Amino acid sequence: MHEPDAIRPLSDREFRMLQQLIYREAGIHLSDAKKALVSGRLTRRVRALGCRDFTAYYQHVESNQNERTSMLDCISTNETRFFREPKQFEFLDGTVLPHWRAVGEAGQIPKRIRAWSAACSTGEEPYTLAMLLAAHFPAPEGWSVEILASDLSTRVLDAAREGVWPIERSHDIPEGLRKAYMLRGIRAEEGRMRAHPSLKSMIEFRRINLNDRDYGIGGTFDLIFCRNVLIYFNRESKEAVIQRLLRYLSGSGLFFLGHAESLTPSSYGMEHAGPTIYRRVAQAGQ
Repeated sequence: MHEPDAIRPLSDREFRMLQQLIYREAGIHLSDAKKALVSGRLTRRVRALGCRDFTAYYQHVESNQNERTSMLDCISTNETRFFREPKQFEFLDGTVLPHWRAVGEAGQIPKRIRAWSAACSTGEEPYTLAMLLAAHFPAPEGWSVEILASDLSTRVLDAAREGVWPIERSHDIPEGLRKAYMLRGIRAEEGRMRAHPSLKSMIEFRRINLNDRDYGIGGTFDLIFCRNVLIYFNRESKEAVIQRLLRYLSGSGLFFLGHAESLTPSSYGMEHAGPTIYRRVAQAGQ
């Protein structure tokens, strides 16, 4: 059997070129310690395109938007699970959502909730939100729930749209929600579970690069989740992303980061609302 032509190892110069390109495109800062990771994740693409080395691949990527998307798919780290960082969802479930429902039923706010999962990976986060919001704001009682789920990676967005996971993932979902909103596979689907169609109808999936200056989104959101993604940005790009995201946060909305992330709330006119959860500082008279 013919062995595929060997690709020359990634040189320091080539790594710096790709490092800078990835930062320009996505705002993702890869330290010098990530050279092996970049080599490991991109070698298959280099070989598939018939490039002789990473320099040729870089030249191809620079001139081809589709390949830049594929490159970022390869580089992206996607780790998630249902009800990840559960204290945040306990705060929502026990405090925030019951209050919003009460004031909505009293006619003090519109019966409409909008949420954005800004790094949705394979979908566990937006479907977690969909289960909670569907349980608190039932459509038959006049509530409308809209969820935007976005990610840089088209690969994980395709998986999220499917709404199918190994049955082992169900262990992270509270029993009542699991029985109400997840369908257990049988026969050919055995060993997997599928999101109920009512959940899927609530979610719009879209590729959004958080490093872009304009996200092309209309309106504001009551909940914005941007968790465990800003750790890949350096200070400058992180601050720019936060400023852009907060433009889309409603006046009474909540902004969620991952537990390994933080911001200085006062720098953004924000204050702590819960575990790495932030809200706008109330203005006098509000």
